[in-house]
Amino acid sequence: MSAGRSGNHVPGRPVPSYMTHSYDTTVIETLRPLLAAEAHAELPAADLDDLEQDVWLRLLEQLAAQDPPPDPAAWLTATVRAEARRLRRTSVHERPYATEPAADAGESDPELRALARERARDLHAAVRRLPGRCPRLIGALLSPQDPTYREIAGELGISQGSLGPERSRCLGCLRRIMASEVAPRAHRGKG
Repeated sequence: MSAGRSGNHVPGRPVPSYMTHSYDTTVIETLRPLLAAEAHAELPAADLDDLEQDVWLRLLEQLAAQDPPPDPAAWLTATVRAEARRLRRTSVHERPYATEPAADAGESDPELRALARERARDLHAAVRRLPGRCPRLIGALLSPQDPTYREIAGELGISQGSLGPERSRCLGCLRRIMASEVAPRAHRGKG
């Protein structure tokens, strides 16, 4: 039987090579309508895609960490409800812009342009000090060519699925480097 690891498999097409787990795609195809119905019952339409993606991700994590759930439908229902609660809890902290962000006012101010260039230099210097393949990954994300995740993964020689976790780890390192540099600068000239 075909192997399945993603909710993005299209029936009638061959299973992509990145779907290597032995979980039967017919189970996934059977769960898809249940997931859609449960998600629709839990959240407004605007959040359905996020919820469905999160549930499929939890299934992949479940399959990687242990055996498939003994009762996939019950597992899916419980996971949809848990992920919907998590999304509702985190969406409380999200605030939309009151208006669209204005064009960069600093484009005409030489002082603001100089400060922006200095921040960019500091950022790129911090990126170069990151460990492992983080400098190449973050450099690709900052690239003006705006490469896709697939292009970045191919360039780095890693799977596209590993890119998100690697990016999070690298951004955490970058955040720590930048915080350690900004804090001492903030105290200059005071005292």
